[in-house]
Amino acid sequence: MLEPMDDPELVEFATRLFGLAREGRTETLAAYVDAGVPADLGNDAGDTLLMLAAYHGHADTVRALLERGADPGRANDRGQTPLAGAVFKKEADVVRALLDAGADPQAGTPSAVETARMFGHEDFLRWFGA
Repeated sequence: MLEPMDDPELVEFATRLFGLAREGRTETLAAYVDAGVPADLGNDAGDTLLMLAAYHGHADTVRALLERGADPGRANDRGQTPLAGAVFKKEADVVRALLDAGADPQAGTPSAVETARMFGHEDFLRWFGA
């Protein structure tokens, strides 16, 4: 039986999708998700489209993925959440979008709260009530 990752065309397509998330190509990525690509599609490290968009500071892409059902709390294989990644990168608009979607600042390793404390991001700590 052929595994999905044994198909070079499928691998190339998934790589393009992850690139769209990293680049903040919101309309194109949203159209793919609307056409059936899973909103929580993850790569071999467990990074989802949402994680990549959040980490790279694309608040509009983050909101579009959340509107299409992406899980704001889904951690990657290292236990990192999109919220902690956005805190690390100091992406306030992304942090706000994830919080508005219900992301838990205590979830993950390290959590968004722990990340904010590590880097002295006092504004985020206030947002988290920490």
